Amino acid sequence: MRVLIISDIHANSAALEAVLQDAGPTDETWCLGDLVGYGPEPNMVIKQVRRLPGLTCMLGNHDAAVAHRVDFEAFNGDARRSLTWTQTVLTADNADFLQSLPRQPEVRSDVTLAHGSPRDPTWEYILNSLTARLNFGQFSTPFCFVGHTHIQSLFQLDGYADHISMGMTRPGEVVVLTPRVIANPGSVGQPRDRDPRAAYAIFDTSMHTWEPRRADYDIALVQERIREAGLPPRHAERLAEGW
Repeated sequence: MRVLIISDIHANSAALEAVLQDAGPTDETWCLGDLVGYGPEPNMVIKQVRRLPGLTCMLGNHDAAVAHRVDFEAFNGDARRSLTWTQTVLTADNADFLQSLPRQPEVRSDVTLAHGSPRDPTWEYILNSLTARLNFGQFSTPFCFVGHTHIQSLFQLDGYADHISMGMTRPGEVVVLTPRVIANPGSVGQPRDRDPRAAYAIFDTSMHTWEPRRADYDIALVQERIREAGLPPRHAERLAEGW
């Protein structure tokens, strides 16, 4: 089964559309959360995601805030401004969809899915081998897929040597995953690894292959829409540099 792995779309419809076109047909879609926040088109993104085949979608921290499940005070000023705006424009049906998303990790095939981490699905960032080590004991499946950091990465645990290797994956490189791994597809709508292209991954459930990918999209158009919506200028500026 060919699975589309996406995360951190952040109301960037143009980036999501580019990913869907680049990915081609897939059997299922596993979305690791944060459909909204930062970007100018939350309703369009939720509509796009809801019609994807075989969808499993996790609750991200920005989704949780818009759904009144976490306090806005946990976010910086620009993020709060975006979240407040999102609440004002979100349709009731899309708000209900965010309310329905699972916060705790879900298991699909041989994979545990979480937004932040298995240990703290809402807030924890797995950015280094130490944090990865603390999370390998929190799931029992061979693999775990997370988002939240906006950075494509892999953490491999060698059970015999008790060693964790960390790698920044290269787009287009197909990796055969061996137990145990924590993998991150990066961010569709707001990458933070200095590559502004939309990030995602393709996972084959039979071959256990992981293919990180990038897709070009019209960044200038999204920047214009952010400014037109009156959202923080910083959210537009960072798209061009991937930070």
